[in-house]
This record gives sequence, structure tokens and C-alpha cells, in this order.
Amino acid sequence: MPAALRLSFLVALLAVIPLVTWFLLPQLCSLRATTEVYSGGKTYPASPMKFSHVQVGPEFGGYPLITNIQILDFDGDGANEIIACDASKNSISLFSFLPDKTWKEQVIISDVAVPGHTTPVDIDQDGDLDIIVSILGNIMPDDGIIGRVELFEKQGDEFVRHVILDNVRRVADVQPGDFDGDGDIDLAVGVFGYNRGEVLWLENLGDFKFDRHELLVAPGTIHVPVADYDSDGDLDIAAIVTQDEEELWGFENLGNGQFKKRKLWMTNNLDLGGAGLVKADLDQDGDIDLILPAGDNLEDRDAYPQPYHGCYWFENKGEWKFEKAKISDLGGTYAADVGDLDADGDLDLVLVSMSNDWNSPGTASVVWLENDGQQNFTTWQVASEPIHIVTVAVGDIDGDQKPDIVAGSMNILKPFQRLGRVSAWLNRSKEGK
Repeated sequence: MPAALRLSFLVALLAVIPLVTWFLLPQLCSLRATTEVYSGGKTYPASPMKFSHVQVGPEFGGYPLITNIQILDFDGDGANEIIACDASKNSISLFSFLPDKTWKEQVIISDVAVPGHTTPVDIDQDGDLDIIVSILGNIMPDDGIIGRVELFEKQGDEFVRHVILDNVRRVADVQPGDFDGDGDIDLAVGVFGYNRGEVLWLENLGDFKFDRHELLVAPGTIHVPVADYDSDGDLDIAAIVTQDEEELWGFENLGNGQFKKRKLWMTNNLDLGGAGLVKADLDQDGDIDLILPAGDNLEDRDAYPQPYHGCYWFENKGEWKFEKAKISDLGGTYAADVGDLDADGDLDLVLVSMSNDWNSPGTASVVWLENDGQQNFTTWQVASEPIHIVTVAVGDIDGDQKPDIVAGSMNILKPFQRLGRVSAWLNRSKEGK
């Protein structure tokens, strides 16, 4: 082919290829198999149990960032309080229900750089509850060495700060347990980080000193629930890892501070969005199961519910075998807790959503799953607002001996409406339903 002709041919290709690409590119998706369309979890039947919604604490402004909620009797007076991590104020608050049916908020710890979780535990075994705070350092993705574990020793009405883990990436969870059998309380630590993270256990050396031991290097560790998963008499550790991979891990306690790591489950769906891990004997057969809420799409600024979102139950079958079952399809599921809401003797669940279809009125933000006693679950809608809920706890907060629901909102995604901070749904049912 003459040089001039070859040149003309190349020039023509340079013109034609972009035009053909521009025409075909929109058609490429149709050449693939049809993808599954989201088909549930927007709205559900209204709960037959009656709940009264209240805002806990004073009026708020701005965009609250509540990262963790727990219900417990913190001061030992026989009545439960609510402890909450407020990442917008870098503080830990205690909420008390007063006899006049109002709420009192007390900031008990301040100047904590984006707290992700609190762990109330009597670490020094002196008869009162100390508080361990998991420090994220940044609410947004960050791989910097900005995380910490800070232990606040309760001394009378004051808390004394001890930094027990430093030089680490974003810390999402700390859980207590005597892992080496020496009688003091050690700690399991989930380092979320971002592209780099890890699971650790901290050996208690006394005098608020801890020795760091590495169990796993993996990014995105959210929760590290501690329990005797293999029923052999010592405490093991479980962990959910959610960044590079979506994996469920177990760390079998072999004694003397030694652990054997076990990959319990994984999925090739890297967008599943594992959002936490809850331990509970859901089927009440005597061993500890694991519950995985899934729907974390915070990396997507236009997060939308997906067909694989919801709640997964990992039934403990013994010998470190866990059988997975999907028990809810709530879009954007971000947290779960367990309790006998209808007082029928079995364990129900409460789920909350961070990123459901908030542009559709009535979309569920809080649901409860009614257990029929055979682990068949019916989903009932409790609320459609506030939205952007990332943490939930079940317990009696008004002293009537019935389990209530408390939740916290983290308002970092649009739409910035129907906002909440700390919300409660008081159980007003008489007997069960």
C-alpha cells in the first residue's frame, strides 16, 4: 500500500473510532446479562406493637454525627442510661430518664478525636465502670496514623485518661475478655484504617499498661465481638472485615495468649457493605451465633439500596462451622441489636438503615424482625424518620420493664432532612402485641 494511502487510512481510523465508540458505549450494558433490580425493603407493614417516638436530649442544630449507642446501668442505681459517641462534638454523653419524664444529657468525656465506640468495663476491677474509647480520628476514609485507644479510669466523679494504644490507624471497636487466663481483663481491638487495618489483642500487664499482639492484617475491621464460640471454656474473638474483601474471621483461643485464626466465611461481592457484627444465641440452642448487618455504601455519595443489603444470620453449627441465612432485605442496613420485643420468649431483632431510598416517602429507617420461635422472621416497620441511622440498641430506658429501641443518626449523606441525633421508640404495648 502506498505511503500516502496508508496515511489517509490512519487518519480515517482516527476519525471513525471515536465516533463508533461514542455510539456503541451506551449499548454495552445491554449486551450483558440483566442485572438484579432492587426489589424490596423500602416499606413494610406497620408494627403491630406500639412504639412512641421521642427525641432523647435537648434540641440540636447542624448535622449530628452519632457513631455508637449503648444501653446500660452505668451508675449502678438500677435504672438504665444511654451512652453515646458524638463525633461532631468529639465527646461522650450519658443520657438519663428523669422522674418527670424528661431527659438529662451529661457530657462525661470530652476532647476525644472522633470517637467510634465506647466500651464500659471495670478494667481495674475496683467496682466501678471505666470507659474505653475507640478513636477513629477522622469520620471519613483515612489511612493516616490517627487512631488510638484511650482508657478513662473512673475516679469518683472524674475520669482519668490513659492512652493504651497509639501509633495505629483508625480504631473502630474494642471488646474486653481474659484471653490468657491470668485473671485480669485483656482487650480485642478492631483497627478499621482504610486501605490498611488489623485485628489485635492487648495483653493487660497491669497499671494500665498493655502489650500489643497482632492477630490479622486486613483493612476495614469494624467489630470484634468476644465470646466462647467453640464452647470449650475460654474466650474467642470474631471479626468482620469489610474493605479489600468481605470476610468473617474467628480467632480460636488455644490458651496462654495463643490464637488460631480461621476464615469462617467470605463473599466475592466486594460491594456487600458489611456494617458490623453482633453476637447472640439467636436460636437459643446454647451456642453463640453471629449476626451481620449489610448495607454500608458510605463510599458512594449517592448510596442507594441494593438487593444484597439486609441482615444475615450465621448459625453456629459447632466446630467453627457457621451456616449463613439472609433474614432481612432492608436497604442500607447499618446496625442490628437483639431483644425479646414481644415478650414471647424468643429473640427478635431490630435493624436500622443508613442509606435507604430516602427520596421515597415512608421508606423504612427502623424495623423489627419478629421471630416465630423457629427463626422465621416477619419484618415490621417502626419508623421512616429520622433517617441516616447507623447505631441501635434494645433495652428498657424508661423503667417499665419493657424493651425499648434507641438509635443514633450520622448525617453525612444527602438528603439533609428528617434529621435526628439520639432517638428512642418507647415500647407502649401492653402484652406482646
